[in-house]
Amino acid sequence: MEDQAFVTLATNDTYVKGALVLGSSLRRYHTTRKLVVLITPQVSESMKKVLNKLFDEVEQVDVLDSGDSAHLALMERPELGVTLTKLHCWVLTQYSKCVFMDADTMVLSNVDELFEREELSAAPDPGWPDCFNSGVFVFKPSIDTYNRLLQFATEKGSFDGGDQGLLNSFFSRWATTEINKHLPFVYNLSSVSIYSYLPAFKAFGANAKVVHFLGKVKPWNYTYDPKTKCVTSEVHDPTMIHPEFLNMWWDSYTTSVLPLLTEHGVVKDTFTGLKALSDLVYTLAFSCGFCREEAVAEAVAQLSIDPPPQPSISSEERKERWEQGQVDYMGEDSFDNIQKKLDTYLK
Repeated sequence: MEDQAFVTLATNDTYVKGALVLGSSLRRYHTTRKLVVLITPQVSESMKKVLNKLFDEVEQVDVLDSGDSAHLALMERPELGVTLTKLHCWVLTQYSKCVFMDADTMVLSNVDELFEREELSAAPDPGWPDCFNSGVFVFKPSIDTYNRLLQFATEKGSFDGGDQGLLNSFFSRWATTEINKHLPFVYNLSSVSIYSYLPAFKAFGANAKVVHFLGKVKPWNYTYDPKTKCVTSEVHDPTMIHPEFLNMWWDSYTTSVLPLLTEHGVVKDTFTGLKALSDLVYTLAFSCGFCREEAVAEAVAQLSIDPPPQPSISSEERKERWEQGQVDYMGEDSFDNIQKKLDTYLK
């Protein structure tokens, strides 16, 4: 099936890690389709090299952003405006049919049967089942559809400020007259327990084919100890990810993705050290919490990313970058600056 592909999107290095786990899971279950990842200019060269090891095609695209702060504020997710970049997938006209999957999804079995579905096939959103969730959907690349989507976005916008609101309005027949395009929920199962109908989850969860890590807190926001296979988090999570899915994600990351990152010098040891520093600085900068000096020292020792200096930005912009996983570890967010922040709190 050379003219069909699974497609995902990574807008920064943090989401690349998610895309790599997704790609690894598709390979593990022996998909016969191509793997394509769309990336934005924010993805580093080192991460591009890693993606090229796993994906058949790595294509850089421009960022599309709704800039719709009012609707995004309703969801308390300002970072979702950039998800309109997902519309670029309709430009992949070298393929006759594709399945788009968000970088925070992971397959639990072979799902090649999705290519038997038509555009636009998707599963109901757990928060509002009359809308489909745009984390997994079947589509047919088309320049005409792409142009009409852009025109629709310009003229009518998106009711949630992101791609899901736009796509639901554009493919509005899904909710009413196209029941044949409703994918079973097991193809886009929420990992977050607050969204789950728990009796149904207990009855049918074992049949899940795709898990979707919805919400602000992603698997990579946790810290994982590969020796104990224990997952912990210093980030407050108002929801709760089903632990079995979280452990599956980290097992895939440590066994399949981490060796690729280490091979290309992206990390020296494990992602745990990098994540520990990320959580710690976020807590210090925006929550006025506490730290453990040993964890900081260990995390800094494990860093091997050396990005160029970044221009000064406002505190609000800096916070938004943190929330999107774009951290200037070697600049304003360096260990020296962390220490200065600590000294201020201690005084």
